[in-house]
Amino acid sequence: MSKPLPTFQDVLLARRVIAPYLPPTPLHHHPQLDALLGATVFVKHENYQPIGAFKVRGGINFMAHLTPEERQRGVVTASTGNHGQSVAYAAQLFGVRAAIVVPDNASAVKVNAMRAYGAEVICYGADFEASKLHCLTLEQEQGLRFVSSGDEPLLIAGVATQTLEILETQPDIDVIFAPVGGGSGCAGACLVAKTVNPHLQVIGVAATGAPAGFLSWQARAARTAPIATRAAGLATGAPFMMPQEIMGRLLDDFVLVDDEQMMQAVRIYLEQAKTLAELAGAAPLAAALAMRAQLAGKRVALILSGGNASREELALCLS
Repeated sequence: MSKPLPTFQDVLLARRVIAPYLPPTPLHHHPQLDALLGATVFVKHENYQPIGAFKVRGGINFMAHLTPEERQRGVVTASTGNHGQSVAYAAQLFGVRAAIVVPDNASAVKVNAMRAYGAEVICYGADFEASKLHCLTLEQEQGLRFVSSGDEPLLIAGVATQTLEILETQPDIDVIFAPVGGGSGCAGACLVAKTVNPHLQVIGVAATGAPAGFLSWQARAARTAPIATRAAGLATGAPFMMPQEIMGRLLDDFVLVDDEQMMQAVRIYLEQAKTLAELAGAAPLAAALAMRAQLAGKRVALILSGGNASREELALCLS
C-alpha cells in the first residue's frame, strides 16, 4: 500500500518534533551575491546543521515516529552521504541501531561521520542504485526497517521545515532555488511555499550528469539515466516517485547545471559569502547565476543544502 503524501500540517507537526534538537538555521542576506545576480539574495545555511546538511531535519522527524518494535529492530538505508549521516545522527539520538549502505566511492568525510555517529557502514556497489538494492536484501535478511531517502513522508515533512523557516524570516521572497537529488528537499519547498504563497516560484536544480529526476518531472513518469557527476548529493539514477508527485503538481521550473558551474558556485560561496558548500549545495547558486536575467530586482532564496565537501572536492573546485 502506498504511503499518503505529506501535508502542510505534517510540516507544522515536524517543526514541533525537531525543535528540541535543532535550532533554526540562519537565512543570511549576502550583498556580494546581490551584485552578482542583480537581485536581493538570501542564503539558507543548512551547512550549519550538526551534520552539515539539511537532511538531519528529516532523520529526526522519522526516528521520533518509530514504534518501540521498530526501534528494537533497527533501520537500514542507502546513501551517497548526507542522508546516511542524517539517519546515523538521529538513530544515535533515539538509541536505534542503524546500518547504512554506501557506494564504494562514497566520500570518506561522510562515511567517517556516519561511523562517528555509531552507524554500521557497509560499502557496496558502484553507485547509489546498487547500494539501494543491497539495502533491500539486508532488510529481508535482518528484519530491519528500510528508510527510503525519498519516498518517505516523514522525511519530506521534516526537511520542509527549512522552507518554513525561510518564509517566516522573509515572507516576501519571490523565488526559491532548491537542489534535487532524491527530491525530498525540493518537494518540501514546493509544499510549504505554495501553501503560504501560491505565487512564489520554486525552481528545482539537478546535475546535467544525473538527469533522472529532471527527465521524470518532464515526462510526469519514471525515467532513469546514467550518473556522471561529481556532485554526490545529486547523483541519483532513478527517481523517487513521492517527491516527483509533489513536484509534478507544484514545481514551477526545473533546470540542470553541470559540474563546472557548481564548482564555480563553490568558489563564489567561499570568496563572496565566506561559507563552505559542497557541489550539490552550490547547485542553486549555479542555477541562479545562469538565470540572472530572469531574476533582476527579485527577492531570491538559495537553499545551501550542505557543506560536506571532501578535501579532493575542494581541491578540484579551487584548482
